[in-house]
Amino acid sequence: MDTIGDMVTSIRNATARRLSEVRVPHSNIKAEIARVLKEEGFIENYRIEGEKKRDLVIVLKYKGKRGKDPVIEGLERISKPGRRTYVGAEEIPRVRAGLGVAILSTPHGVLTGKQARQKRVGGELLCQVW
Repeated sequence: MDTIGDMVTSIRNATARRLSEVRVPHSNIKAEIARVLKEEGFIENYRIEGEKKRDLVIVLKYKGKRGKDPVIEGLERISKPGRRTYVGAEEIPRVRAGLGVAILSTPHGVLTGKQARQKRVGGELLCQVW
């Protein structure tokens, strides 16, 4: 099972339907990805709900005159369970000529491509957002 892939697909489907929030099962890596998305301005907020069965609730962000255009135009899972993708610090891709963000799992935690380049560390390329 690809839980990160399921989260990416849920966010993509929710933005296509213009939903205000999306709920996915909680895991620490998904919470860290949501943290990076919030820091980069792609989502409005996120929170963890529940005690035994915890959910990660992601509040989506919209732009435009009527607030109907999703900020996340594209979200793509790169490293998959069947084919892991690892990159060195020099090989981290620039997404959409710097308009997007690459999200990596590194020894320093979950970082954006820019942060990983500054720290000179590579890792698993989880997904790309633009």
